[in-house]
Amino acid sequence: MTGNLRFAVFIAVALLVFVFILRFVLRARIPRPPWIRVLTTAVIVTVGGMLFAKVGQNSGLPWWIYYTVPMLVTVIVPPVVFRMNGREALAYLVLAFLSSPVIHIVFSFILGWKDYMPFIDVPALWEL
Repeated sequence: MTGNLRFAVFIAVALLVFVFILRFVLRARIPRPPWIRVLTTAVIVTVGGMLFAKVGQNSGLPWWIYYTVPMLVTVIVPPVVFRMNGREALAYLVLAFLSSPVIHIVFSFILGWKDYMPFIDVPALWEL
């Protein structure tokens, strides 16, 4: 599989996971936030963040810029957009920060794709 196709798969999986996280964290809300708002926020955070990081890395930006900007968007945008209370924000932040390493571990261990978070070395199943 080509690098661009793998990147698209990473984006799609991250987007689905992020939508699930937002829906889970906001599950007690009545009325629930509209799907279009959840999806738009998820696209901005995941697709926008991953594209920014990829372009930043490929154009030679320092790592602290192409990792920090998407991280700040992840931390700030959803709590502000959804006006999360303290409990929602805490649950969101924990799940959002755990999701990337979990996605990386699954892709690395099962498929041997180590480019989602290359600085975390996880052996593939067949390498054990």
